[in-house]
Formats: sequence, structure tokens, C-alpha cells
Amino acid sequence: MSTATDKQTEVLASARGRVMCMDSAYDVDEANRDRDVCVNSSYCGVLPARFIAEHRPRAAIGMDCGVGPEGSAIAGLWYLEALGIPAAVADVMTAHLGNGVHLYEHGVVSFVNQLALDCGVGAGMAVRDAAAALLDNDPVAGAAASDITNRTVMETAPDGRCVVAADSIAFGTSEDADRNVLVTAGHTGRSAVPYLRRCRPFGFICSDGGRGMDDSGMAGLYIVEADGLAGATVDARRARMGSGLSHYHDGIISAANALAAAAGVEVGMACPQAASLLLRRTTSSA
Repeated sequence: MSTATDKQTEVLASARGRVMCMDSAYDVDEANRDRDVCVNSSYCGVLPARFIAEHRPRAAIGMDCGVGPEGSAIAGLWYLEALGIPAAVADVMTAHLGNGVHLYEHGVVSFVNQLALDCGVGAGMAVRDAAAALLDNDPVAGAAASDITNRTVMETAPDGRCVVAADSIAFGTSEDADRNVLVTAGHTGRSAVPYLRRCRPFGFICSDGGRGMDDSGMAGLYIVEADGLAGATVDARRARMGSGLSHYHDGIISAANALAAAAGVEVGMACPQAASLLLRRTTSSA
């Protein structure tokens, strides 16, 4: 049962707040501050995100508008994340632009920021369900960036060793030493070397950082060969830097050091296959 008030339509209410539908991000107002999820049928670039942020609603859901060059149509997701506001966008082909109620009733989520992910929202979820999750849940309060490692086990070998996806090689731990394969989402330049040497993974796959001048974005691959570390990089154009899960699911191998190559890792291989080969490599190949 929905009720309309001026430019906003209430479609769900609880003791925590309301889900309010509106046709434009510019229709968010002070009545939404700190309590309402604003489902607005605008694109989620930085400009509309600034208007949303002025009134600091509990959360916001907009449209991806085809994402656009440099992700311009969804860049507001991370603008809002930096301000502590969970946000998501729906695939523009699943609902009508300029019609907030239609977005609520028919939209399907395509992208989310980390805070929305923490609230249980993910790609493929109906906007109706995503809005309810954002109303009912809060992201981790006051979590430091270093606490959000997003370490996820992607594969486990019969002996218990794992392929672990994480957002940075800095999130490698002593439990990975000579045991786990890390798929992480930073570049593999020389500044990554101390982190690789500290956690000493059984194997690793990171980003090539767009390669860089003189292939500096993958220089660490060859530096750590002397330490017996088998590693590879994925093409930064294919996987999102900063997201270990994207590197695992979307990554395509762009380079491998000699130890990884000896395990069968090849340029052009999908990251899951390469990670599995590294997990099962024998130390005799080192």
C-alpha cells in the first residue's frame, strides 16, 4: 500500500524509517534525513549524489543509465560511500527512468557500494528487496578501511589449502604463508614486494595496474621469483582494481613469472583456472 506526499511516494514503513520513491534525485529532502531509503529514478553520477548527500538519507537507490564512459553514471555510488551512505543502482533496462515507483516495483540491482553490500544488497536483487534490506540493516559502524578486507575463500583443496580473494595484498596474513593462493586487487609493482614477502603466499594473482611505463605495474612478479613465489597478473582493463572478487571472477591473465608458468599458468587464461593451477602446483616446480 503506497501513499503519496508531494514529490515522494511512501511504499514501505517501519520503526526505523520509510522507503520513499521519487522521480528524481533532486526530490530528496530534509524529511528523509537519517531515516529513509530514497528510491529515485535518476542516474547516480556525482552531481545527483551531491544533492542526495545534502539531506543524508539512510540509503539511496538510483539507476545505472548504461554506466557510461569512466563509469560516470554510477560514480556517485562511491561518493556516497565516502560519506557513509549505502547506495545501489538498478539496470536501466529493468525500469522506467523518471518514475520512482516503477523503479521500486520492477528494477533489478546492477551495482552497489560497499556499505550497501554490508547491508545485504547485491547485484541481481530486486529493487523492492534491496530497499527493504537497506531499511532493515546498517553497515558496520565506524569500520576502518583496513578492517574491510573482504577475504573470501573461493576454492579449497583436499588438504585444506585455499584460494582466497581479498581486496589488497596488504590483507595477506600469516595463515597464507606457504599455504594459500591469494587473488588480490592492487598492482604488482615494486611497492607490492614487501607485502608479498611478508605473507609469503603459496601463489598469488594481482593486477597488472594497466602495465605502466616499462611494465612497472608487474615488476614485482619477477622480483619475488628469487623468493620462490609463483605469481601472475590479470589485465586491469578486465577486472576492477580494489575488488578481489572481481579479479577472481573477471580477471584474465596478462603475465606470469617463471614459477607460475611452470605450473601451467598462461596469458589469456581465466583467473579461476590459473588460481586452481597455482593451488595444485608442486614445490618441485619452484
